[in-house]
Amino acid sequence: MASLRRDAERIAARFDLRYRALEAERVGTNGHYGICYSDGTIRIRLQHATSGRPLKYSSLVNTLCHELAHLRHFDHGLRFQRLYAQILEFARDEGIYRPGRPRPAEPRAPRPPAAAREPEGPRQLALFAPGG
Repeated sequence: MASLRRDAERIAARFDLRYRALEAERVGTNGHYGICYSDGTIRIRLQHATSGRPLKYSSLVNTLCHELAHLRHFDHGLRFQRLYAQILEFARDEGIYRPGRPRPAEPRAPRPPAAAREPEGPRQLALFAPGG
């Protein structure tokens, strides 16, 4: 959340937007990824609605940019869409929004050397194996 707050301050300053607070959305909220209240409070969901896994930072930034645009246009009209696109472009240019970056790979157990492995070849399903 600290990184998201720092990035929110940078973006908001660039577009002369003022928000009251940036908070994590309550766990269990499934209806939206973010919400902007008329008092300037922005809440962003940090976890996936069904799996509970943390969302990618790029997803959080995208939601943040969307909610920041609502500070000026409290609808989804054309002016909102234009501002949202400008904010997202600024975030991309500044290296804040980096969509499509792969997650670091999960560490895997090392494979035994090729000489220690059984030779690869066709395998028969146990269902059709003799005696099975």
